[in-house]
Order: sequence, then C-alpha cells, then structure tokens
Amino acid sequence: MCAVPDVFKALSDPTRREILRLLKQGDLTAGAIADNFAMSKPSVSHHLSTLKSAGLVFAERRGQEIVYSLDTTVFQDAMAVVMELFGPAEKEERDDE
Repeated sequence: MCAVPDVFKALSDPTRREILRLLKQGDLTAGAIADNFAMSKPSVSHHLSTLKSAGLVFAERRGQEIVYSLDTTVFQDAMAVVMELFGPAEKEERDDE
C-alpha cells in the first residue's frame, strides 16, 4: 500500500505538479528542471525531494548530474485507493428467487 497522504501532499503544490508535467515528456536533470522555474535551485531541489519521498519520481546519478524520471506506480496505487473510496458503488446481487 502506498503512503497516500504523502502523494496528495506532493500533488497539492502547483510547482510540483508542473515538475511532474515536465517529467511526463521525458527524463530531465535537476538543472534542466530548475531552468523552467523562476525560483532558486535549492527551492526546486526541495520540491524534487518531496516528489521523491512520495515515490512519484526516481532520481538516478549519472556522472555529476542527477536525472529525474516519472514513476507512476505510486500514483496509480493512490488513485486506486481514491476510486475504492469514492468511485461508483458496486451493486449487490439480489437473491430474489
């Protein structure tokens, strides 16, 4: 089971959602991600750390760079929990005979 609160906390911030949109297009270095935002690199790093802690991104060191990629597994698990709680109710079979 995924840590659903961590996933939703990570998704609650618009900057982190934009980072996920960028990574949806393909893997990016931390610097390439930071270039898309008008904030300090340490601030972007904090957002990446939150996404990584929630299991929404992978980080892989390649030489002197850290490359981030999207991990949809945890998100899919969180959505399954949401659908279980709030999705359409399953009809109970009636035994009218």
